[in-house]
Amino acid sequence: MQPTAALMQAATAAVDLALPMRHPADAVLRNFFGTNRALGPRDRSFVAETVFCVLRHKRLLEHLVPHPTPRKLVCAALIKLQGYSLGQIEPFLKGSDSDWVLELKTADVEALPAAVRLSLPEWLYDRLVAETSEQDAAAFGRAMLKTAPLDLRVNTLLADREQVLRALRASGFDAAPTRFSPVGIRVAGKPAINRHELFSSGAVEVQDEGSQLLGYLVAPKRREMVVDFCAGAGGKTLLMGAMMQSQGRLYALDVSEKRLKNLASRLKRSGLSNVHPQIIASENDIKVKRLAGKIDRVLVDAPCSGLGTLRRNPDLKWRQSPQAIDELAVKQRAILSAAETMLKPGGRLVYATCSVLAQENREVVEEFLASHPDCKRVSCRQVLDESHIALECEDFLELRPQLHDTDAFFAAVMQKQA
Repeated sequence: MQPTAALMQAATAAVDLALPMRHPADAVLRNFFGTNRALGPRDRSFVAETVFCVLRHKRLLEHLVPHPTPRKLVCAALIKLQGYSLGQIEPFLKGSDSDWVLELKTADVEALPAAVRLSLPEWLYDRLVAETSEQDAAAFGRAMLKTAPLDLRVNTLLADREQVLRALRASGFDAAPTRFSPVGIRVAGKPAINRHELFSSGAVEVQDEGSQLLGYLVAPKRREMVVDFCAGAGGKTLLMGAMMQSQGRLYALDVSEKRLKNLASRLKRSGLSNVHPQIIASENDIKVKRLAGKIDRVLVDAPCSGLGTLRRNPDLKWRQSPQAIDELAVKQRAILSAAETMLKPGGRLVYATCSVLAQENREVVEEFLASHPDCKRVSCRQVLDESHIALECEDFLELRPQLHDTDAFFAAVMQKQA
């Protein structure tokens, strides 16, 4: 589309609101669109794509643009990254822009330091290199500069995947089965799936394929007692409830009343009757203690840095810090230890994050196993094989966008000895 000066001004205003990083970018955009109702769907799409482009490539753009301002960053993103010509954005340029804009067009990005080129904070790039290699860090960084695909999960309580695929294709969607998840569908583009009858009827939910795979590591059975310990808005809760065929008891615990309220409408659509959302004050809540020794399976999708979701939430890389990671790791250890107390002998414990950092992942699990000798690690490969999911992994599940085209996830499966 040919953006008008007014539309580019709207994008600039939105970037100006997002750059302080005081709130998540999607929340900033929601509020911005709420106060700019005259913007149509295509206008909103342009503004959102421009904001996320600036946030994804923030470090690169600030390096290339002299004395960067929101207006200059928008111009640079449109010219250097989104394929617009100088003529298309000329109404938004000022006379003083001519020199730096021409230099921008010919700037050799590949000659820049890797962390700048990949728009990663220096601390994060250095840690990725230290934990993997320069090659792997670069591959991860490049993958995280792309937009995430739209993945759906079929609610097997109400439909099967082939049935949903036929219905989506009949509606004009370009839809295909996901590569790994047996209940996943990937839809091309960015259609308004929330307006489709399949969504309103509860037959599908939006959920990244990697997130779906975590449910298959828990592998809950009918009539079992299961806990989703950090349930959030309940995507994995709903998956596990369907895997249990709405039998048994599935507790969705979270410290956030707001997140559990978001689960309520999704739960109503799902048709599930075995899910029991409960607000807890902390991992030491009396509701947790009452479940001690009673639970067959516990999923701990722990609060984490979210650095595995940068395709969707690029602002997170600018809002996190090494100090925040230190604090999260302490919390993760406490939650995992509390979760273990709920398990029956022989019960399964799954620890997961959407982070790529060892401090939040392997180190948490290894310290937990060292201090809980009655818990043993189970091979993730073995567990996924049992569900006929062909995915190359070993003891841990480590999903990466450059390898699996999912969000980045870590997971470990442990079993309490009988």
